[in-house]
Amino acid sequence: MSFQSKLHQATQQNNSLLCVGLDSELSKLPDCTRSKDNPVLYFNKHIIDATADLVCCYKPNYAFYGALGAAGWETLRATIEHIPSHIPVLVDAKVGDIGNTAQQYAQMFFEGLGADGLTVTPYMGEDCVAPFLSYTEKATFIVCLTSNKGADDFEKKALGTRPLYEEVIARVQQWTEHGNCGLVIGATQPDYFARVRALAPDMPLLIPGVGAQGGSAEEAVSNGQDKKGAGILINSSRGIIFASSGEDFAAAASTAARDLRDELNGHRSTR
Repeated sequence: MSFQSKLHQATQQNNSLLCVGLDSELSKLPDCTRSKDNPVLYFNKHIIDATADLVCCYKPNYAFYGALGAAGWETLRATIEHIPSHIPVLVDAKVGDIGNTAQQYAQMFFEGLGADGLTVTPYMGEDCVAPFLSYTEKATFIVCLTSNKGADDFEKKALGTRPLYEEVIARVQQWTEHGNCGLVIGATQPDYFARVRALAPDMPLLIPGVGAQGGSAEEAVSNGQDKKGAGILINSSRGIIFASSGEDFAAAASTAARDLRDELNGHRSTR
């Protein structure tokens, strides 16, 4: 099943625009997980079990698994395998390199890990993005306008008659021949949501930065949703998975996910 089909199914079945980021930093795990053979995997499985009826997607950030060394790859693979098959998995790695290297990244994440989607940086051009797009059942989310302050350094700078992020959108519209592209726009950029949606009316938007980073759920949904009241993956990581540092961490994650899911739905134009 394609990323797009999984996303639609999970959004409808769980009535959700919520994407949970599995940024399971080892040093922040609850003490009750420390004695387990694989604390991160134990933690992830419980978070997934507690939230699988509330999300439209899961987004593990590759850095938190790569930092675990040799065990990290297997931990991420086992985490993805534990996610119900009807819920898409979007790995956040923001890779981008020359074509033959990009092909190896695509094979690594799409075939080796079984990810349904991947975040990719576009700044080396079309030939470096094309290897990802050749996986037509997978989704490639192109970094467009990010949450961090450094977005002012390049992404908002003028490139000819328009800012760089708009040029990225225009190019991605040309590249998405199979409808398997998405865009990444940070939740801390509310003044730009309406413009991004106007330029890419039917493209899914990954919107990180709601919650701990201070992004507004109302702004993200009201101005980012498509004409069907969907088409956005609002990501929250720390605010959900670390909602409690005690033995009730999974139950607390479920409560936090439900609260945010319901808050997001309250701003949708169509539900």
